[in-house]
Amino acid sequence: MGKIYLNNNTLCCGRYHECISDCADLNPYFTQCNSIRVENGCFMVYEHPNYMGQQYFLRKGEYSDCQCMIGFSSCMRSCRMIPMYRGPYRLRIYEKADYGGHMMEFTDDCPCVSDRFHHRHVYSCNVMNGYWIFYEYPNYRGRQYFLKSGDYRRYRDWCATCAIVGSFRRVTDY
Repeated sequence: MGKIYLNNNTLCCGRYHECISDCADLNPYFTQCNSIRVENGCFMVYEHPNYMGQQYFLRKGEYSDCQCMIGFSSCMRSCRMIPMYRGPYRLRIYEKADYGGHMMEFTDDCPCVSDRFHHRHVYSCNVMNGYWIFYEYPNYRGRQYFLKSGDYRRYRDWCATCAIVGSFRRVTDY
């Protein structure tokens, strides 16, 4: 089980809200979040309620000044716990929407999609096993998108604003 503390102070103290599961709306607990402590597990935190807006992957650790440290807004409005997963990982990415065009299957992390897939754009994907994080740029940088098992017929299905995927990795750190 994961546990995360979202604080209104930059020193991981002061007024806080403890989450041990998903929370679709953090607004009733505080107006801004300046620091976060993940006691155990992994979480995605979101800029807007109902798991919308920019997403940030957080693993165990202290994020004492979120705006400087990982560059996100102080307006964290929802969070989702990523359940522990210990099985195989499998992901298929496609060059076109609706699983069209060139396809490639992955079972491990990919620091540079264009080096292995020979395309910068991923218009659809199928997550067969595990939890994955897509990143906008190579080497796990830029906007982040959490994907769990399921079908993603278009890049908007994983809440991306465009089809560019620079890298991706499995969620394995708990």
